[in-house]
This record gives sequence, C-alpha cells and structure tokens, in this order.
Amino acid sequence: MANEGRRKIVDFLAQNIIGVAAVLVVFFIFIPIPKFIIDSCMILNLSLSIVILLVVLYTPRASDFSTFPRIVLFQTLFGLAVNISSTRLILTSKDMAGQSSMVKAFANIVSAGDPVIGFIIFVVIIVTQVLVITKGASRVSEVAARFSLDSMSQKFFDVDNRLNSGAIDDAEASRLKDSIRKEIDFYSKMDGSSKFVSGNVTVGIFITVLNLIGGFVKGMVGNKMDFSTALTMYSALTVGDGLLSQLPTLIISFATGLLVTGTKSDDPLTEQIRENFSHSGYIYIIVGATLIVLGFALRNGTQWLLLPIGAFICVMGYRMAKNSEKKVQQKKEAEEKEKNNNQTSKSSADSEKISLLDDLSLELGYALIPLVSKEKGAELLERITRIRNEAKLDMGFVIPKIRIQDNMTLDPSEYSFKIKGIEAGRAKIRPDYFMCMDTGAVTNPMSGEKTKDPAFGMDAIWVSAENRAEAEDSGYVVVDPPTIIATHLTEIIKAHASEMLGRQEVSQIMDVVKEKNPVLIDEVLNTAKLSYGQIEKVLKNLLEEKVSIRNIVEILETMANYASVSKNTWDLTAKVREALGLQICMQYVDQDKKLRVMRLSQDLSELIQDHAFYPQDGSKPYVALDPVDRRKWISCVSDALAKVSKLGYMPIILCVSSVRQLVRAALEREQPGVVVISDMEIYAATSNISVEIVSEISEEEGV
Repeated sequence: MANEGRRKIVDFLAQNIIGVAAVLVVFFIFIPIPKFIIDSCMILNLSLSIVILLVVLYTPRASDFSTFPRIVLFQTLFGLAVNISSTRLILTSKDMAGQSSMVKAFANIVSAGDPVIGFIIFVVIIVTQVLVITKGASRVSEVAARFSLDSMSQKFFDVDNRLNSGAIDDAEASRLKDSIRKEIDFYSKMDGSSKFVSGNVTVGIFITVLNLIGGFVKGMVGNKMDFSTALTMYSALTVGDGLLSQLPTLIISFATGLLVTGTKSDDPLTEQIRENFSHSGYIYIIVGATLIVLGFALRNGTQWLLLPIGAFICVMGYRMAKNSEKKVQQKKEAEEKEKNNNQTSKSSADSEKISLLDDLSLELGYALIPLVSKEKGAELLERITRIRNEAKLDMGFVIPKIRIQDNMTLDPSEYSFKIKGIEAGRAKIRPDYFMCMDTGAVTNPMSGEKTKDPAFGMDAIWVSAENRAEAEDSGYVVVDPPTIIATHLTEIIKAHASEMLGRQEVSQIMDVVKEKNPVLIDEVLNTAKLSYGQIEKVLKNLLEEKVSIRNIVEILETMANYASVSKNTWDLTAKVREALGLQICMQYVDQDKKLRVMRLSQDLSELIQDHAFYPQDGSKPYVALDPVDRRKWISCVSDALAKVSKLGYMPIILCVSSVRQLVRAALEREQPGVVVISDMEIYAATSNISVEIVSEISEEEGV
C-alpha cells in the first residue's frame, strides 16, 4: 500500500510538475528557506539559464521555440524568488558560517579577498548587462515584433499569389499561413517577455543596494560588528549574491538577443556560422600574415605570441583554401560526368518532354499588372481566391489553379482568360476608371466613353475616379476594374465548368467521398463496375446544363442503382437529373416557389423522337431534322420564347423525360440559354414547388 501511495504521488508530480513548481516559487518569496535549498535553487537557476542558451543555439528558427516567452517569465520569477530568499538569509545570519555557500564562493572568486575589486567587477557586469545586452535584446524584440506585424498582410498576399499561380497547393498554402501566424504570435509575445527581463535587472540592482546598506546597518547595529568587519563581510556577500542573481539574467538576455536576431534558415546557428566563416581560406591567410608582420614590427616580447599564432592561422587558411578548391573541382567533375552520361539520351529525352497546358490561365496586358502587384495590394489575387472558393461551393468540385501571367502581345489594358490554352473570354478595361451601368434606376444620365460589360454584355460607360460619387448618386451601378475581371471570370467558369472537370478532379471527389462513405465507392467501382471515365461523363453532362454536382453522394447512389439496367452515360444522366429534381427546379423558381414553364406539345415531342439519332459509340444523341421540319421547329420555339420574354419569365421548357436530352440537343446552338426540364424532374419536386404553364409550344403556335 505504501509503495502504491508513493507511486501515485510521483505520478501526480510528474503530470503537474509545472503547476507545482510555480506554486513553490511563489512561496519562496514569503517563506524563509534553508541555505541548502537556496544553494540548490541557485545552481538550478544557473543551470536552467545555460540550458535555455544552448537550446537557442540549436534552434533554427525563432518561432520553433514557441514556449520561450513563457519560459523566460517563469525563469524570471524563479530567479527573483531565489534572490529574495538569499537576501533574507544574508540579513538574518550573524556570521559567514550561516551564509549561502554559493554566495561565498562567488564572492571569493570575483573579489579575491579585496572588496574594492569585487565591487568594480560587479559594477562592470551590471553596466554591461543593463546598457548592452538587456537593452539591446529588448530593442531587437520590439523591432522584430513591429516588422512582423507590418509585413503580415504582405506575406499573406504572397502566399495567395503563389496559390493562385499553381506554385503551391491548398495544403502548402495553409501550412505557410499557419507558419506566418505562428511567427507573428511568437514575436508579439517576445516583445512583452523581454520587458520582464529588463525589469528583473532593475529589481536585481535595487536588491543589491539594499543588501549592502541593510547588511551594513544590521551588522553594526544588530550584530554589534565594527565598521571594517561589517563592511568587509556584507560587501562580499552583496557582490556574491548580486552576481549569482544577475548571471542567469545576463545569460537569458543574451539568449533572447540570439533568438530574435536569427534568420529564416532551417539550419542551427552553429551550422550557419560554420558556413559563413568557411567560404574562403584566403581570408585567414591574410589575417595570419598581418599578425606575423605585427610581430616583427612591435617586438617587445609580443613576437613570441604573434608569430606562432599568425603562422597557425596561415596554415589553417591554406588548408581550408585547398579543401575548397578540391570540393569545387570535384563538383565540376561530377557535373561534367553527369552531363556526358546524359548527352546520348538528351535528344530523345527532350523530344519526350512536353509542356502541359495550364488548366486555367489569366493573361494580362502590362497596364493591368498593378492589379496583381503585391505593392498595390494585389486586390485581384484576393478576388480570384474568393472566386475559386465560391465556385467550389456552387458547382461541387475544386476549380483548378488560375495561372496569372503577363502577355506582351495583348493591348496594354486587355486581358484574356484561357481554358487549357483556348481563349474563353477577352475584354479591354481602363485601369484607372470605373465602369457605370444603367440598370433602370438612373435619374441623371452622365456622359462618358461607351463600352460593354464583358460579363453580361450590358451597355455601360467609363467615368474617372473623380466622377465616381456623382455616378453613384445618379443611380448607376459603379464597378471597379478588379470587380469587372472577377465577375467576368466567374461567368466564364460557370459557363465552362464541364471543361474544367477531368479524371484527376473526379479522383479527388471520389477520395473525399470514400473517407466518409467507403461502402458507396466500393459499390460504384466494384459492384456496378463504373469507370472513372463514365462517372466523369455523367458529371460533365450535369455541369454543361449548370447543375451543381455538390450532392455527389446522391449522384453516385443513383448511378449505382441504375448501372445494372444501363451503363449508357446519357441514360444515367437522365436518372441522376430525376434524383436531383428538387435541386434543379429550385434554381429557377421565384420567391413564391412557383416554376413557370413552356410546355412542349405531344406532336412536337413525337417529331423530335422520330428524328432522334443515337450514335453506336455511346456519344451524345442528337436530332436529325430535315430543313422543312427544322424551320417548323425553330419557328414554334421562337414564338413561344417571344411570348415568355414579354412576360419577363425565364425561358424554361417542360417536356417528357424520353425527349428531354434530345430537345436540349436541338436547341443548344440556336437557343443556348434555354433550360429544358423533364416531367419526371418536376414530379420529384412537386411537393415543394408549384408549376405554372405560361405557354404551349406547338405547331399551331408556330403557324
């Protein structure tokens, strides 16, 4: 039982060592401590400061030692408690026998029996501590914290720029941003922590003065000592105690300066110094020769030190220079050997290398470069990052990185957006002007250079920055250049989403689903035996008609359910659309959840069905109408669309599910903006929406 009790106590102390130590340190300030414990604590305080210094020397980055500010605070409190306890012991003991052994030892070493020498050395150490080390460390910490905070936004912009250019992925960008936050947090805390160190130095000086005055008074009045005995005893004790209290503080101040003046290198300080001081051996040859010359010039016994030291440095520099030359020669030989080995295969290797096209790229004329310049705030970069995040939520897959680059072949104020090397949109803007559009609320028309909104094709004008407020007051919608480009990119991405989805993106989607629903992925790939290519085609079919694939679980479940019936991607797409009927219909309902549609008549449905053609290779079905029937079809649809347009409704056609894809194929060139919904899709959503038929598309309407 006794062993078990001791084990519990040991386990408790091991788990709560920091809390127990903090409480004991606080009690040290108030409770008289035996000199044995005081000596032990002095040794521990000195050892801890040396350990901290060595840890700093072997820590590559300052932010890697994240606990340093709190350790400094704890060590400062601990040193202060030990100093107060030793002061109490000095004032309460009547002779040297009752004093701390560590204090007496330091006093004897420094003063060598002479109080004057001891005080001079002590004052020199204190002045060095206050004016050089502690003050310098505090100043460096303050400047480092200020510059870290000032450069925070710039660093974040740089990471976003690299992310958008494709140089890094989302995981690496997140890691870099976490590292920046960690660095800023460290330097902010370090700035405050260094103030505790400088304050501790001041308190130590104050306690030292009290030790001397109080001890001298106590010795003469309380202990009945004569003047010289009291002065000798208490001055020695004061010097010893002061050195013991200030030495750990000096080491901590020095460690603080080393830490906050560190570089961003991943190598520890010893490796950095070794690299910096071993660049050239000729430096040491020159230094050694200088010492030899000084030895011959000065003489008076100095030559016996200068000559051998100079010769030693010359020999060391000569060997270092030879080693450096040898390494350079070996490096050249290795490069030459590698070059010769690759020479025979270089031609074939070069021919096999291909330059992959960027999935998405934004090319800018040189006048638009400031929109992505870090010095100008890189506003467009931030908007592009937001576009990708919003598109991911809207469409259900991660949009590829957008590579931003300048293109000298473009007009200075022109930009071009390309998808896999093919231009998808181009426009000109005026960098220092604002685009103003009249949406019907303009009360006081303004004059300006006429233009077209690149995203929606609306009429607009350019106005200068000075007239922006006037345009807003007049009712114009005022848009700045970054917003113009961002809006245009958003619409292009929505219109071409299917072109951005490939096997790699499908694989990423499947991996995400597999983390939470491995059974579904196993059923889709192994039981239903659907390939990534078939899944990709179904998802592309949905995206072509602006149907989000974010509900990927429902999509995959539907494909798995119907794969045993048909693996034709168009049949699977129809079944998936029916499963997503509510989602599709909710895209087009009004505020009252009413869906207004044009219904396709039975005779036109039969016309489309009779002329349907389904390629044997499983590619997209289409309608092969003869010229007469085609004119009749276009006339019927155009008349119905004209009526709906006058009513201000969206062009939505309702047809039976068997011809929905065919109707869509027959209209996608002449009427690309028309939405085609099947009766089964509406049936899946009828409990949540209401349907109103505003027009009938029939042969009679087209006559």
